[in-house]
Amino acid sequence: MGQQSAVMVAVQDNALIAELEKLNAAVIGDPNARPFYGAPTVVNVLADKTKCTPVENGSLVIGNLLNAAHAAGLGSVYIYRAKEVFESPEGKELLKTWGLNDNYIGVGHVLLGYAADNPPNAAPRKEGYIIKIKGN
Repeated sequence: MGQQSAVMVAVQDNALIAELEKLNAAVIGDPNARPFYGAPTVVNVLADKTKCTPVENGSLVIGNLLNAAHAAGLGSVYIYRAKEVFESPEGKELLKTWGLNDNYIGVGHVLLGYAADNPPNAAPRKEGYIIKIKGN
């Protein structure tokens, strides 16, 4: 339908990243948490809730960001709780600062940076992850 409800706000300002991280940590109830892992870039994916399927569209943007980051040799992490962050009074104020109105909802945060030299191994895929249905 071409509504393009999603927008990305890429933040590389350390003070603003710290503020966003603090808001995200507050959602999980741990003010000492560091859910952004020191990432130098936080891409906030938001979507206009008045458009058709805004969360789904924002989620596709996030998936594409993660794939693009990998292709570019960057480490990336999808962090949840953006919905709650941007529903807070502080989050709503940030939206205004960025020129976005109250129609925008948080879909997710994507952290970008260079991965550590020895990242942990990925967990093995679960059994039955892909179910194949073949015809005659």
